[in-house]
Amino acid sequence: MDILQIVGLGLVVCVLAVILRQQKPPMAALLTMTAGVIIFLLMMPQIAGVFNILKDLAAQANINMAYMGTILKIVGIAYIADFGSQICRDAGESALAAKIEFAAKIIVLVMAVPIIVAVLQSLIKLVP
Repeated sequence: MDILQIVGLGLVVCVLAVILRQQKPPMAALLTMTAGVIIFLLMMPQIAGVFNILKDLAAQANINMAYMGTILKIVGIAYIADFGSQICRDAGESALAAKIEFAAKIIVLVMAVPIIVAVLQSLIKLVP
């Protein structure tokens, strides 16, 4: 989907949400959340394409696919958590958005530990 179509969808939903918010605020919030999910789903093919290119490059560079898979998962977690927290903020739930971001940071930290250990072990081998 072209960016102009996505922006057009966003603007139409924005105008409808502003009008609807005056009469039925919960419906306006639901409308904006639905539009956000639709835009996210429309971007999935592009995201998958980038991941495939990165996996191919990692294979050509002879990088351990376990590490590359972990890095791609970390990037995915960051994007999904940001998307979820923004939806919560749009709904007026800033505290819940902060909790989602906190949980994502912890998950990323846990997933990064094996990579950090591997890098440190490589450095230890290089330094006598």
